[in-house]
Amino acid sequence: MDEAGWHALRRARASYDEPFETNPDGSYRPRITVNPINEPYTGSYHQASTSSSSGTWAPPSGPPPGSSANPPGYYAHANHPPSWMPDEEKMAFEGKERPTLSAIERSNSYGRLDRMEPHLQFLCGPLLRYDTVYAGKWHGAILIVTADAGSVYSPHPRVALVWDPLRPRPARLASSSSGSHYLSPASTLTPSPGGSHPGALYGGVQYGPPPSAPPSWTPSEYAGSSTVLADDIYVYHGPYGSCTFWRMMIEVPLGEAEMTVAYRINGGHEICFTVPGREQNLRWAAYSCNGFSAGINADEFKGAGHASGFDPVWADLLEKHAEKPFHALVGGGDQLYCDSLMREPELQEFVGLKTPQAKLGYQISDTLRRAVDRFYFSHYCLVFRHGKFAQANSTIPMVNMLDDHDMIDGFGSYPEDLQRSPMFQLIGERAYHYFLLFQCFVVDGLDGIDPNPGRHKMLSTLIGGAGAWIPYPSHSILTYMGPQTWMIMLDCRAERTLNRVCSEATYRRMFDRLWELPASVKHIVVQLAYPRMNFLETALESSFNPFVALGKKNKMGMGTLVNKFNMDAELLDDLMDHWTAKNHKKERNWFVEQLQSFALLKKVRITFLSGDVHCAAVGVFKTLSSSIPVNPVVDHRYMLNVVTSAIVNTPPPAGVQTMVASLSDKTHKTMHYAQTDEAMIPIFQQDTDGKPPKSKNIMGRRNYTIVEYDSQTQELFFDIRVEKTKGIGTTVGYWIRAPAPGWNV
Repeated sequence: MDEAGWHALRRARASYDEPFETNPDGSYRPRITVNPINEPYTGSYHQASTSSSSGTWAPPSGPPPGSSANPPGYYAHANHPPSWMPDEEKMAFEGKERPTLSAIERSNSYGRLDRMEPHLQFLCGPLLRYDTVYAGKWHGAILIVTADAGSVYSPHPRVALVWDPLRPRPARLASSSSGSHYLSPASTLTPSPGGSHPGALYGGVQYGPPPSAPPSWTPSEYAGSSTVLADDIYVYHGPYGSCTFWRMMIEVPLGEAEMTVAYRINGGHEICFTVPGREQNLRWAAYSCNGFSAGINADEFKGAGHASGFDPVWADLLEKHAEKPFHALVGGGDQLYCDSLMREPELQEFVGLKTPQAKLGYQISDTLRRAVDRFYFSHYCLVFRHGKFAQANSTIPMVNMLDDHDMIDGFGSYPEDLQRSPMFQLIGERAYHYFLLFQCFVVDGLDGIDPNPGRHKMLSTLIGGAGAWIPYPSHSILTYMGPQTWMIMLDCRAERTLNRVCSEATYRRMFDRLWELPASVKHIVVQLAYPRMNFLETALESSFNPFVALGKKNKMGMGTLVNKFNMDAELLDDLMDHWTAKNHKKERNWFVEQLQSFALLKKVRITFLSGDVHCAAVGVFKTLSSSIPVNPVVDHRYMLNVVTSAIVNTPPPAGVQTMVASLSDKTHKTMHYAQTDEAMIPIFQQDTDGKPPKSKNIMGRRNYTIVEYDSQTQELFFDIRVEKTKGIGTTVGYWIRAPAPGWNV
């Protein structure tokens, strides 16, 4: 383990050893909790409190009076005024002009702040979700979470939408500067030095400026509008009062060209997103791993001009969105990291048990149930309303699928006795419940679980087989990404066991829906496959595994490679999760073969999109040939596997990257029986600085991917955006194209 890894381990262990704060009655205070947002309008000046927890729903306070410290959210250089300042104030700020305006004139020059009427006390949101396009209409939803104390629900919460194909697109839909038009709320926690405090999970305290007034605009004769009343879909009862989840199902008729849609909640601040034209394929961004692993100091990834280490690559994504807007934001898993659940005080008795038998038989109390609910609710609110990610999820419609860290590390891939234990049953049930709520805006009790097409509230939802360890069926997504492009996101978590990823029922329903797609579809993106790591898996399974031996003794910084549940190698947990693990290999190969047959007969190009491994890479399946390679255009087996990960988390240690890179050049014969070859594509011919790379197949830097359909060539274009320097956020592009299907049926 390198020095950075050793320090990460030290910080992770120190955070578990920190004393718990107590309430006046002697009970322990939770590590993670959330306060309401201290403002009566949305999308603007969000403040954070300076305490780690609160006993009431009192609004969090701002910086202490007389504080000389610059609020971290401003981060404007001394010679560059924030972009939201009026021109007169910018001149005065720079000393170019003496201020002559009166107080009233100065106040008016900042523009009117749009306040909600009636007032809603926000805890999270607005969050924006893309569902699908059906019958010429864009379908999606908006979700907000409000504290009942302090909110006024009469008249009913509502969203007003306005769209106009002739409305000019704003000059800046978003910005990476901290003076952005859409700054979002931050954590209510204050981190301690070193980043080990749970508050560091969210980047600490952050402040933002008030929004600028939207540009004047007169609707044309083609403009449309609608007002949608919110449905209260769930009530959370927490230690500080009740909170309501409000969902607004929205539809927008598509025009000939892409257009901006503006929305306001209860008449509050205007927020905009972009929908595609009627015959236009969506332009979208894909990402995964939106958080840091235990012990990682987020400040080490915070470059100049950024409020936290979470923001840099998100800022770059928002810059690209400002230049050419995205129609969807695809989360491929680990949209947040919930492993810190095990640091909550009520779980310490379980964590401290010495034997596996004691953990397997540990019984669940009502106090523990409430603690698990409190954690997931608070953690989701804090992550989804923080920093640049919140700016993105309110202005680019999300499409999300979960992975293990959205629940807890490795869920579904542990031995059956551990998965069936009361503790894991509780964690799985509540984690999946909040995934559906916050990421999919779905409540099964209201929306149903009818697997027939078109019966679910969210039209893109594909209900699969029953969950293995949770009382929910799988919730996959099949959604329209344009007339020529669709995407299937398989739920590989709900039904997962050591020996299965998805059930026969899920596969059957998926292929039934795929066969019904129109003949115009040329590309289907499947979120699944993963580059092979068989050699590393074999090494980790060995009884002589040095990782496990050192990890159990916390030697040489290897303690982080051992999980906290059954002392298996933590990297093995990750590998057992993946389709190339030995236990899943047969299923994975069968699935690839089925997709090959489907691609051949349907004449569509299949491309895999995946994440999770904190590296960027491109693999390929193709027809096996002993002589001249088959032209990819006419090869129905030619399927790219674009790996994009992570947008926030740190890359694997250098030693692991070196091992994976060395294995990536190996010949893999696993599917030669099916006339299929597998290889890595050396897409990284140079590093981000122009120098020779350590590996041409694997890039261990933070990244995300832009996907766009080329209407001229009918190819699907993938642009992997890799962070140039740690903490700066600016990215370098590495692109590859999935060719149009050119074979005859």
